[in-house]
Amino acid sequence: MLGFATPELLAALPLAPLLAWWWLRRRRPALRYPDLRLLAGLPRGRAGLVRRGGALLRGTAVAALVAAAAGPRTPDLKTRLPAEGIAVVLALDVSGSMAAPDFSWADGAPPVSRLDAAKRAFRLFVAGGDGPDGTRFDGRPADQIGLVTFAAVPVAACPLTLNHSVLLKVLDEQQPREGIDAGTNIGDAIAEGVIRLDAAGPRRKVLILLSDGEHNVTREGANAPLKPFEAAHLAEGLGIPVYTVDCGGPPRSDATTEEVRQREDGRRVLEGVAALTGGRAFAANGGADLRAVYQAIDALERRPAESFQYRRYHEYGPWVGAVGLALLAAVQLLDRTVWRRVP
Repeated sequence: MLGFATPELLAALPLAPLLAWWWLRRRRPALRYPDLRLLAGLPRGRAGLVRRGGALLRGTAVAALVAAAAGPRTPDLKTRLPAEGIAVVLALDVSGSMAAPDFSWADGAPPVSRLDAAKRAFRLFVAGGDGPDGTRFDGRPADQIGLVTFAAVPVAACPLTLNHSVLLKVLDEQQPREGIDAGTNIGDAIAEGVIRLDAAGPRRKVLILLSDGEHNVTREGANAPLKPFEAAHLAEGLGIPVYTVDCGGPPRSDATTEEVRQREDGRRVLEGVAALTGGRAFAANGGADLRAVYQAIDALERRPAESFQYRRYHEYGPWVGAVGLALLAAVQLLDRTVWRRVP
């Protein structure tokens, strides 16, 4: 699409028709002759054509010079420019326990489910805005961001994209899973996130894993899920840090010894995955904790990367200016040759 570097200069375009009008109306020198009746029968000649042609060429030349000064240009849609951005995948636990309504999102507000709090915090991280406590997020408009959801089986809910409105719509549609998909498959979730990030090319890649439980899916044979540390080694080999967020909270006061052991083992696994991949492990027991987690990740992961925004242009100003100068030269040449008048 054609645009102008300094479109305000186009305000001078009315000078072109004004110049043409002045050229037509100006008074020219004439020869005095006492009686023109002897010339009455002669053809009128090209005087009118010369006057109108000279006015048109001069007006067009001025319009071309004004347009050239305004800098006509079109964007180069094949050139990417550097911008701040990385590739991020959120691996989000959507197992049935994420429906537990034990997260306070704001002081004085009724509690929300762990999954709803996770959605709200990630929305602030992606789109920016203010949290209920005044926490400010700038958003990540230059990042490619994707979403993997998991319970017993991971699902690539949204591929890496710069269309964050679509990503957030998909995020809002996620609900806790029950039935045959009950369980928490952390190992395969990490592997699925790594696969999606590997398609992002040479830019910086980050995986955020949010879960409230421990890896508890076991199958035998070819479909056996990866263990969390096996998947973490895949991420480590590709240089992908995993930021883990444990939102399961401490064990319940009435929990059995086995349940306490499982809860502690789950947290240690997430801490080990983060340490192995060069990421960080976080614990969040409420909305304020989640917002603090995403603020920390946001501050850690600001990197220069290639953007999909195009800001380089094909410039046409010199060519348009050359046309204007050529028209002025042409009208001067015509005035001295074929359009010459006496006087």
